[in-house]
Amino acid sequence: MGEKGWKCLITKSSTFQTVFPRASHYTPKTQRLRMGSAGKMAVRTMGTMLLWSMLSPLITASGVLNASPAVPDQELLISKWDIQSTAKASKDLATLSRPGSDVSSWHHVNASKCTLMGCLIAAGVYNESDLFFSDNLNRFDRAQFAVPWLYRNEFALNQTQGKHYFIQNHGITSKADIFFNGQQIATKAVQAGAYAGRSYDVTKYVAKDNALLIQVYPTDYNYDFALGFVDWNPYPPDNGTGVWRDVVIKQTGPVALGPLRVTTDFELPAGKGSASVTLKANVQNLEDHEVTVVGESIVSDESGSNPLSKKQTFKIGPSKSLDLNITTLIEKPAIWWPKAWGEQPLYTGKLSVSVDDSVSDIAENRFGIRKVTSKVNEHNDTIFSVNGNPFQVIGGGYSADMFLRWDSNKFATQVQYMLDLGHNTVRLEGKNEHPELYDTADRMGLMVLAGWECCDKWEAWTYNEDLAVKSEWTQSDYGIADESARHEIAMLQSHPSVLGYLVGSDYWPDDKATAMYVQGFKDLDWQNPIIASASKRSYPKLLGPSGMKMAGPYDWVPPNYWYDVSSTDDRLGAAFGFGSELGAGVGTPELSSLKKFLTKQDMDDLWKQPNKGLFHMSTSVSSFYNRKIYNDALWKRHGTPSSLDDYLLKAQILDYEATRAQFEGFSALWNANQPATGLIYWMLNNAWPSLHWNLFDYYLHPAGSYFGAKLGSRVEHVAYDYIQKAVYLINHSINRQGARTVQVEVVGLDGKVVTSTSVKVQTQPNVSKSIYKLPALIYPSDVVFLRLVLSDDKNATLSRNVYWLAKTVDTLDWENSDWFYTPVTKYADYKALDKLQAANVTATVSDSSEDGGSKVVLENHSTVPAFFVNLNLVDGAGEDVLPVFWSDNYVTLWPREKLELDVKSGGTGAKAIKLKGKNVVSSQVLLA
Repeated sequence: MGEKGWKCLITKSSTFQTVFPRASHYTPKTQRLRMGSAGKMAVRTMGTMLLWSMLSPLITASGVLNASPAVPDQELLISKWDIQSTAKASKDLATLSRPGSDVSSWHHVNASKCTLMGCLIAAGVYNESDLFFSDNLNRFDRAQFAVPWLYRNEFALNQTQGKHYFIQNHGITSKADIFFNGQQIATKAVQAGAYAGRSYDVTKYVAKDNALLIQVYPTDYNYDFALGFVDWNPYPPDNGTGVWRDVVIKQTGPVALGPLRVTTDFELPAGKGSASVTLKANVQNLEDHEVTVVGESIVSDESGSNPLSKKQTFKIGPSKSLDLNITTLIEKPAIWWPKAWGEQPLYTGKLSVSVDDSVSDIAENRFGIRKVTSKVNEHNDTIFSVNGNPFQVIGGGYSADMFLRWDSNKFATQVQYMLDLGHNTVRLEGKNEHPELYDTADRMGLMVLAGWECCDKWEAWTYNEDLAVKSEWTQSDYGIADESARHEIAMLQSHPSVLGYLVGSDYWPDDKATAMYVQGFKDLDWQNPIIASASKRSYPKLLGPSGMKMAGPYDWVPPNYWYDVSSTDDRLGAAFGFGSELGAGVGTPELSSLKKFLTKQDMDDLWKQPNKGLFHMSTSVSSFYNRKIYNDALWKRHGTPSSLDDYLLKAQILDYEATRAQFEGFSALWNANQPATGLIYWMLNNAWPSLHWNLFDYYLHPAGSYFGAKLGSRVEHVAYDYIQKAVYLINHSINRQGARTVQVEVVGLDGKVVTSTSVKVQTQPNVSKSIYKLPALIYPSDVVFLRLVLSDDKNATLSRNVYWLAKTVDTLDWENSDWFYTPVTKYADYKALDKLQAANVTATVSDSSEDGGSKVVLENHSTVPAFFVNLNLVDGAGEDVLPVFWSDNYVTLWPREKLELDVKSGGTGAKAIKLKGKNVVSSQVLLA
């Protein structure tokens, strides 16, 4: 975010010459770590030296490779490391890479992958809570990472005659020298690039006892292909340096397989006919003589029932390679769908190669049968389709952890949150993470839009004038980028959750890089859209227009911003086209989270010094270092806060209103003259505890921004257009239709009805339309409440939505828009909400619901509305129980209204629910 054919590279090390292919790939399967190469393999005959990219592996339970394995494609994961700074270690790296070296004084890390900061935290040297508290990170000793560091591991192998052994990695940040058993097998000129996974033949050096040593070099985002954070948050002290992805020792027989590539095809409509499944992999003869190979393809569902098998016999010359390609027809395929549209059935594809009746290697992957396409419409906007259905992208921009630590459980919870929000897609801007991410997305039904990042080496093009430091690409840089792209493409290729790949973010790649990328996609049998960039600045001819806009906003704008599409020439991020990253800059954590990372003084600054730069915003040189634009709106719309609690309540109101309007605006205008084809909210989550840019905070606590976004993204919904004063009926499904009723009612602050009507209408799948226009209102007070309730033909409530409306809407100064926001010259006035009469609201908790949660019934016993009532699940000590899933929250109740909510937590120890609201006395109710 910001302002924003096979080839091989032959290099020489000190001991031998090695061939490095341009791809590697790995995906996990339960206890397995699956790897493989991409494209044709390259071999250079020199003794037993051979290198090819990642092959399908299996981790042994004992951590030792067996001499006669039952499954021949075994792989040993380096599961822990000893690390030390080169300033404190011996300079004799060859000796350090031999077994038996004394590293007792080093830091011992029980993790298979970690950056230097991640390793040191795992080793107990630093504590995350301390690092993230207040501005402690600003005073951290970054100088210790100005020199290279060492990663070391010893392991045992049971050698077998005729077996081949390889050291494989999946990218090291930013570059590294690699030593094995006293031999240097790679230099930093070769092992370069965070995503450039490589493999090294070490067969001639393998012994019973072995040692691996990796020297990592300091990362500089301006000069290295790494994983940066731009202005999302302060840079990590180590700039993400280290072995951030797994390293493995691979064993194979005389013939090896590259990564399994899976292509699928079927006729539309989905599920009505048969589907073809083609399994492909490169086959490499590792021997110096011709061999006869039996290749076998097996396709089955995940249960393994009714497998479909085919065999081929072929010969392959000494040190030669060829592609094995077998197609299977599935008569009644189970189609994979995004979560809101259907189920997520997965298949397993397996290729094996045998020599002399002995299995030499196996390549295996999970895949789904589905079809994704995209086009640029007549308005120059991208629109995706999934299984033949137009697919409006609704999602958020994901951030990796600041120290690039991976937590599978946390990510699964984040996906649960996204699905609960009604999102169907997550965008990864250069944070392509690990294969577990895509496995999780496959199983849970979330689409993934992956791609490169902006604002650093990845986009150092001659025409990029936004970079403070521009290290334009050299010939070797193109090679690193090619290796990186092929590695990531191979990792993503078979995943049904992948929607497409952005080869640029703020800027498009030049023609040379574009041709290189496109060839990589072709070589790896890519079947998904390739998008030039996330913006409309320009594009390479080979790919054509991106059809995506990156025109902001990134800071606060009023809710009517999204509906102002009267002139799409200058309406920037308003709800038309495909917004690749945009949002109102909100995401204020609640007090319980703030206390975990801010001092009392820090929290006082939020409301006592509204224009002050804040460490937990963006970087100090960023346009987002303070909350001035946001706070101007809060002060002028809702009045000067009287306390921290008052400020936070008003902030949640502002956040809720902002996200609801954005998601409703794009949803409502899905079928407009210039359709709103997609939005990626900036951002989904934070890399560290942050005061903005999130839909749930770092601790997984959902607040106002979350529930506004959730309401605005419901499958069936009814929404209000602030400009046209129109009511929209929204249907995101592909199968729901029929009669619907919309109740429209407006009441004043005193609870008296201003206007009320009922609208009968028919809903259609995947269609949004205007169904009613609100009449001119007579305001009995400066603010009124509008309630919209959508019901089906059985009177079941599908959506309930309450707005607070001032006499006038905010006035936007479009002509003076900046890249990150549009100024407001006159603000809507909601100060009357401070004068609301107190309402008496009670909560009753019933027995557990069917899904293991609880039902909470709120009742407003008063004659006035109960505004913005928030419920929070807590333990016996009053601390948040997280993660938590509410059917609705921050709700406004009509006079005498009862409202039933559901709550379920993924945490433990829940004892009570705390209740508070704008005009409601705080209380607590114990769980049943």
